[in-house]
Amino acid sequence: MNSSDLKKHREILFAKFPPGQVPEAADDLKHLDEVEVAAKTEKRAVGVTYELQQHTLQELEDHLEDKGYHLDNTLMSKLTRALIHYVEDTQLHNMSAPERRTKRSAQEAYVQAWEHHPHGDHDDTPPEWREYK
Repeated sequence: MNSSDLKKHREILFAKFPPGQVPEAADDLKHLDEVEVAAKTEKRAVGVTYELQQHTLQELEDHLEDKGYHLDNTLMSKLTRALIHYVEDTQLHNMSAPERRTKRSAQEAYVQAWEHHPHGDHDDTPPEWREYK
């Protein structure tokens, strides 16, 4: 996973009521370390840029909700947020997961298993019985 996959650019949408949340929320988020913030008042949104190792969208949204801000709760916003939360959690999980075995080691395991498995023209009959006339 390269570092550009870990830099996230998101928009946090706010509810229509109470009005005027966007500038206040943007100011609030600017106090967090490692978060770039841009108020988008016309869209009722705050643009955020952050590194996934430092923050997640879930964490930023929870911070805002704890401060009393009301996020947009339309079905589309809820689905979008749920998908982003899942993707970010999966990326974080995969960053801490051990690397998968390479194809070469798997191939070697099959070769060893094949060598120990009877195959081909193998005959269990003892040699003295095979030559019996």
